[in-house]
Amino acid sequence: MAEVKMPKLGESVTEGTLGKWLKQIGDHVQKYEPLVEVVTDKVNAEIPSDFEGTLTEILVNENETVRVGTIIATIAEDGAVAIAAEENSKEEAVMAAHAQESPNEEETTAAQTGNGRYSPLVLRLASEHHIDLAQVKGTGMGGRITRKDVLAFIEKGGATVPVTIASVAKSSPTPSAPTPIEATKPLVEASTSSSSTATSTANGVAPEREEWIAVTPIRKTIASRMVESKHEAPHAWMMMEVDATPLVKLREKHKRAFREQEGVDLTFLPFFIKAAVEALKEFPMVNATWAGDKIIVKKDVHISIAVATPDALVVPVLHHADQLSILGLAKGIADLASRARANQLRLDDVQGGTFTVNNTGAFGSVLSQPIINAPQAAIMTVEAIVKRPVIMKDDSIAIRSMVNLCMSLDHRVLDGWVAGQFLRSVKNRIESIDDQYRLY
Repeated sequence: MAEVKMPKLGESVTEGTLGKWLKQIGDHVQKYEPLVEVVTDKVNAEIPSDFEGTLTEILVNENETVRVGTIIATIAEDGAVAIAAEENSKEEAVMAAHAQESPNEEETTAAQTGNGRYSPLVLRLASEHHIDLAQVKGTGMGGRITRKDVLAFIEKGGATVPVTIASVAKSSPTPSAPTPIEATKPLVEASTSSSSTATSTANGVAPEREEWIAVTPIRKTIASRMVESKHEAPHAWMMMEVDATPLVKLREKHKRAFREQEGVDLTFLPFFIKAAVEALKEFPMVNATWAGDKIIVKKDVHISIAVATPDALVVPVLHHADQLSILGLAKGIADLASRARANQLRLDDVQGGTFTVNNTGAFGSVLSQPIINAPQAAIMTVEAIVKRPVIMKDDSIAIRSMVNLCMSLDHRVLDGWVAGQFLRSVKNRIESIDDQYRLY
């Protein structure tokens, strides 16, 4: 029997959430055929089967989150199906005989506990809502208790409701005696007056003046990863303003012909990525990761770019970005953005990033403080290019196209001096663009 495990979907990804099972128990699965969707903070991807055979068991339900390496299903490989079927027939016969001896006890145990296997999500929900799982009827395979079973149990009022001050006050046997409850009478009245809101909350229903939006698996994963990055990596931040006037003029000169000849738009982002990868070659420590007992400096330059989709922000990777021209970068960005929004990214599209460049200027932002894309050592945002008066070197005042470059860095890996030199290098490269700058 072949075991299907939760794969590692990225260098820093330690867990994933199952989306939709594309095959069901009893279905025949070809090798490399998509088996299940998996959601992480980086991608929503289809996981192919490493085996050819029949799907015999699904061990993790949809929308449940498990760690990398967890067994999520089993497949009886071709040639072993007949043996498995014979063994199952023998097991069913034994179970049927046992059920005749004590049918009620066996059925109750199977229905309630599913052989005692609970997913991490089910256990967490039970703990948060003080639920005895023995009281929950499982509707999953083999009587397993699913997330939906627990939520349905909560909605029906099966959860233990914590004691409130109001409930204690109402049940007090000696109301005439001075008690701490009387001392907090205003709090009791406030609690009683908002009983409808409390009831709605306890029943899992939003109050009249609120809208509750269910958190999707990918949003939960993003939240978890962002909290982890912010708590584990000591963030430092800096900003440098850049005169992008030469870049603006160059793009304006070539953008129409570029679009007609190459089929993609000539945006500002490829120029900033090009400047960043050249600066990374000059200051390789920025292209590094923290690994506890060592710092790993990457020799390959793989640039992560943030792409906004209707559901979340995904971060695909431009591999070997230092080997690409402006044309190559523009086409790579367009391809990744298009496939990200169509939910067609592959696993290798989101793996291996060494440094992140985020185009927050596309939203009109002029200043931001990004969270590091762990385990990378730094992230740079390109803000909006805006025209404003600037005092030139000869003390004259001119209207220039200015842009802020913002950088967050992991202070375990980088010091301010290195980060500052890196940003200065990017700045100098952008400001030195002229009519002879090569796009191809």
